[in-house]
Amino acid sequence: MAGDLVLEHLVVTDRLDAISSHLAPGAVTAICGPNGAGKSTLLSCLAGLLTPDAGTVGLGEIPLSQMAADARARSLGYLPQAPEVAWDLSVETLVSLGRLPWRGAPAQEAQAAIDAAIAAMDLGGLRTRSVSRLSGGERARALMARVLATKPDWLLADEPLANLDLAHAASLMRRFHEQAAEGRGVVLVLHDLATAMNHADRVLVLNRGRLIADGTPDEALSEAVIRKVWSVDVQWLGERGTRALAVGLASDEK
Repeated sequence: MAGDLVLEHLVVTDRLDAISSHLAPGAVTAICGPNGAGKSTLLSCLAGLLTPDAGTVGLGEIPLSQMAADARARSLGYLPQAPEVAWDLSVETLVSLGRLPWRGAPAQEAQAAIDAAIAAMDLGGLRTRSVSRLSGGERARALMARVLATKPDWLLADEPLANLDLAHAASLMRRFHEQAAEGRGVVLVLHDLATAMNHADRVLVLNRGRLIADGTPDEALSEAVIRKVWSVDVQWLGERGTRALAVGLASDEK
């Protein structure tokens, strides 16, 4: 079972202002907020890639800053918003890089993890194709498969649905829920509030580096919170799980 991710008074100058939260595994957590709210910064801190100016992030009772790099990489799978691929690799080779934190593990175990990740991202027919010949959506799926191949305790992804068509976006959300059901933690930065409302178990709303709301989707993405944070008039339509957000004219409310 994955350990909890614990944030205590997290400060990154001009980006995060005393963020505290306690994230438990077994759930899909969405981080939402306007542009510049600090979402990607917070995710980078959760991944141990950005050291806060004050406060701590811990995995269980261990601060990330005290974990060895390979142990952190095995525990925390991170997909940035605009990942780069330095070499023109095949899809299978790219996905296999997710096994680097497990150097020394049996080859059969590594191949099984690679095959499972390729299958999960519907990349079986593309496994020998070079990354340079992939579409934007295919490339996004290959990069997500690299993270899945690590089999981390936590999946941290920044806008993972951005370049995917509807079918593959829905498939990836199902995969995230499967990972959570297996006891892993999943944290996603999402701009689409309807996706967060319908598919997240918990939502954190940031604005100007501050944590404005933290709770169930109904609580954190209430019409009142959205009006306050995004300064637009909104109304949720439909039932939980298939809700749509109707957006009106901009409001003067802050």
